[in-house]
Amino acid sequence: MASDARRLSALRELALIAALFLVYKVARVAANGHVDEAFANARTIWHTERWLRLPGELAVQQSLLGWNGLIEAANSYYAYVHFPATAACLIWLYRRRPAHYRWTRNVIVLLTAAALAVHFLIPLAPPRMLTDTGMLDLGRLYGPAVYGPPETDQISNQYAAMPSLHVGWALVVAIALIAATTGRYRALWLLHPAITLLVVVATGNHYWLDAFAAAALLAGTYALLRQQRPVPAVPAAIPRPRSAVDSTPGRLADR
Repeated sequence: MASDARRLSALRELALIAALFLVYKVARVAANGHVDEAFANARTIWHTERWLRLPGELAVQQSLLGWNGLIEAANSYYAYVHFPATAACLIWLYRRRPAHYRWTRNVIVLLTAAALAVHFLIPLAPPRMLTDTGMLDLGRLYGPAVYGPPETDQISNQYAAMPSLHVGWALVVAIALIAATTGRYRALWLLHPAITLLVVVATGNHYWLDAFAAAALLAGTYALLRQQRPVPAVPAAIPRPRSAVDSTPGRLADR
């Protein structure tokens, strides 16, 4: 009976996550359009980043040109790692760290809802569409490509660059796994959001400010859900063997 209840609970959670993802995709497509506004916002973001003296997305992208295998690896990371990594993290947390699972699930739901609101308010063309800056669509040119031509793409809203949920979800995965594990090298999970950030910028899918916006929304999400945060995992204490001096009655007292 217990196993049946657990299986039913797992199915409910899977259905919930799938339903939320479907709602997000449908709502994001519903937010499509506003092309002129999206390009105007894109140029504002581009010039703001130059005013802030942030590294140019173009320079990052050009550093990959000539390395076709590296470009395809970056495109593949963008296309194939984002959702599976998040799903794998949630499944592991559900099975091994239920309290961390509930916290992380709620963080993802709230972060994604906030991101969708920003997509409605600030339509934004990604840098790969700003061809006058020299940016290229590396996914279309080298593959694998995630998006089709914007004018015929009925599956995704390509004018929703801000915030970057690729970066936001990657940060959630890293934070969740660092909080839920005790390994000495668990900080290496931060490589996932770091690689994701470089990938989304180099491939021309996001601006630096898209990542900053995702991090800001995530910080607000964690603040709102701070009461749900589970106790961080701590390594089990290793018993210290008693020395010969400790085991001799009265020896320490004589010193």
